[in-house]
Amino acid sequence: MFDVNETLLDLAALDGFFARLTGTAAARAEWFDLMIHNALTLTAARQYRPFGEIGGACLEAVAGRHGADVTPDDKRELAEGLGSLPAHPEAARAIERLRDAGFGVVTLTNSVAEVAESQLRNSGLRPLVSTAYSVDSVRLLKPAPESYRYVLEREGVEAADAVLIAAHDWDIAGAAAAGLKTAFVSRDGRVPLSAAAAPTVSGGDLAEVVTRIIGLP
Repeated sequence: MFDVNETLLDLAALDGFFARLTGTAAARAEWFDLMIHNALTLTAARQYRPFGEIGGACLEAVAGRHGADVTPDDKRELAEGLGSLPAHPEAARAIERLRDAGFGVVTLTNSVAEVAESQLRNSGLRPLVSTAYSVDSVRLLKPAPESYRYVLEREGVEAADAVLIAAHDWDIAGAAAAGLKTAFVSRDGRVPLSAAAAPTVSGGDLAEVVTRIIGLP
């Protein structure tokens, strides 16, 4: 089970948009971090709001910090950019290796289903994934354990036989709480949550992580 944004797809493709809007490409990471903060807070409060709506609200907040105003065209451009993110260079081959080793491959994202399908299709990864799941089906954003359990139920797989692959520490913690094995992709030197259980495997990119997953007993 793969996470999508940052794990499979490269958000750095949005740097140009944020540089034009705010004057600095670094605002892209600021925006995504604020989105995740909002998502975690809403999930802890057992509330749900579609991820795209959270993204639009956070865009306005981040732009305001940089003295910029957000227009409807800006929001449309961001949505189009999110729907056409490129895959990380090693992503397709990593999925193929898992499939060749006998693993079923699905994705689970906080984005709504329409966006998830668009992202995978435009990145060229959709033919490699059997099903693209969205938390919109359970109306709870990750890392709520219900979102992972929903996928397990639909796939008919026991939690102990599944692996969540993600580049986000909070996603790893949520999947572990649902009983899944976990694989952390430490992009840009990121590390797992220090107060949570360690992931089952870790690696610097998807190629390294997949090698370790295939080697699990």
